[in-house]
Amino acid sequence: MADPLTGPGPLTERDPGYPAEQRDAVYRVIAERRDVRRGFRPDPVPADVLGRVLAAAHQAPSVGFSQPWDFIVITDRARRERIAALAGRRRDEFAADLPGARARAFDALKVESILDTPVNIVVSCDRTRGGRHTLGRRTQPQTADFSSVLAVGNLWLAARAEGLGVGWVSFFDERELASELGLPAHLGVIAYLCMGYVTQFAPEPELATAGWARRRPVSWAVHAEEFGRRGLPGEEPVDPLADVIAAIAPPDAAAMTAAAERQDRMTKPRGSLGVLEEVSVRLAGLAGSCPPPLPEPACVAVFAADHGVHAQGVSPWPQEVTAQMVANFLAGGAVVNALAAQVGAEVTVVDIGVAAPLEPVPGLLPRKIAPGTADFTAGPAMTRDHAVAALITGTEIARDLVTAGNRCLITGDMGIANTTASAALICAFTGADPAEATGRGTGIDAATYARKIEVICRGLSRHQPDPADPVGVLAALGGFEHAGLAGFILGAAALRVPVILDGVIAGAAALAAAALAPDAVAACFAGHRSAEPGHAIALDFLGLRPLVDLGLRLGEGTGALLALPLVQSAARALRDVATFDSAGVSDKQ
Repeated sequence: MADPLTGPGPLTERDPGYPAEQRDAVYRVIAERRDVRRGFRPDPVPADVLGRVLAAAHQAPSVGFSQPWDFIVITDRARRERIAALAGRRRDEFAADLPGARARAFDALKVESILDTPVNIVVSCDRTRGGRHTLGRRTQPQTADFSSVLAVGNLWLAARAEGLGVGWVSFFDERELASELGLPAHLGVIAYLCMGYVTQFAPEPELATAGWARRRPVSWAVHAEEFGRRGLPGEEPVDPLADVIAAIAPPDAAAMTAAAERQDRMTKPRGSLGVLEEVSVRLAGLAGSCPPPLPEPACVAVFAADHGVHAQGVSPWPQEVTAQMVANFLAGGAVVNALAAQVGAEVTVVDIGVAAPLEPVPGLLPRKIAPGTADFTAGPAMTRDHAVAALITGTEIARDLVTAGNRCLITGDMGIANTTASAALICAFTGADPAEATGRGTGIDAATYARKIEVICRGLSRHQPDPADPVGVLAALGGFEHAGLAGFILGAAALRVPVILDGVIAGAAALAAAALAPDAVAACFAGHRSAEPGHAIALDFLGLRPLVDLGLRLGEGTGALLALPLVQSAARALRDVATFDSAGVSDKQ
């Protein structure tokens, strides 16, 4: 008879796998394991059941067979109350840092069940166990922690097989918790787990059903031979950019019709919300539903990069300002931070091509393709491979931000001399005259302005860009932030999430995105009209109507952030305003 803990007995060479029924049970346990936060029953966990679960955890594999874990089982109510108070303080600190929409969503979440469960289990890690010659740990000492996480995984799977729910609590200062538990200084805390029987297991993790985050498809996580070469086993490696473009579809006509009809039945004169009605109809078409989801939470992604064309004297600002402003964004001291805080949006900064090295800090996504582009008057700004890499990076940033729960994306940018590259791209894609598409950027004098136009003319003459080859145009004249933003727009469109465009840099990037996938424009909402003349040219070419016109020319995502409440209000009005029939209000004859 098979041991219930160790499985069906010794494996044979002819039959190395489990019988189908047992194999299906293993995969079922894996698929149904949940991070449970609510619905726990007060029933105690029998000692024999708890013993089996802990024995399963102890059977986890470990590097060098070091077995660095220990399990502290906590049932005392008073101790759990003290631990819950520790977690509550850290939870409140986390909540205070959340932007508006995220804070509201967090308030509705059940984040821990320390007091709701009969048993809490702490998994600790002894990073010294086995001494200095533990096999496999010398070059990678962190494998002790990784091994302990495998014990957590075993515990969780065994608990699910026993009908027990488990929740992982991480709102702790590790040493505060260690002190409460009497852990020696050399032991680290890997996991604090709450365990008990539940009323039912949800079909999805609570954070997914609550809209806090989404599950990433497995196809996004599998790479063949090397990172970035995506492909599931048995399938040909995919072209990530082509894959994203293929997923972009036209807006849903039926949803748009339903939205337009609902606007006409709402308790207001027909057409009285003006452009907001058009926005709501477009949001419905993008989502494929009426009403569409509210575009919140929202996140502005500031793509930062430097430009080789700066060497031509097109800006009075030194190139070092790009990195300095990135530091300012991350410290929360820029205009984009102030406006994002006002409208409740998150700020993420992407180093896609800053010339200076940047230290890793929270809020910075290190995705540097290269330390700035080359001077496009002397040759291509970047290689074609670099342009494709930047496009793919942008699609992945969009994908990851949406997976993290954002329902609206906002373009931001930073890069000294990027208005020069933007004007060149706008001319290449629209055929506009450089004298009409070029603006004064950060505020240049007449001589520098004339030089800027001449530099753009030289670049266009040298490369003779073909708008039918958008990757080639980006490689010849663009910046890494332009290519990244173009990919960002494509990624949003593929996931049918609205993206609010900022100023001239975003406009140039949107032209590239539209050249690669014309239907991507359906996901784009023009946040504002920049004072840069090329921006109006780009918006007219794309057929987009700006929501705000305040003479802004800062960039960073500031104009788009000002438009975010308008886009959200359009969706909310379509969803919440009563119709004449439902409100019992007489329509006009």
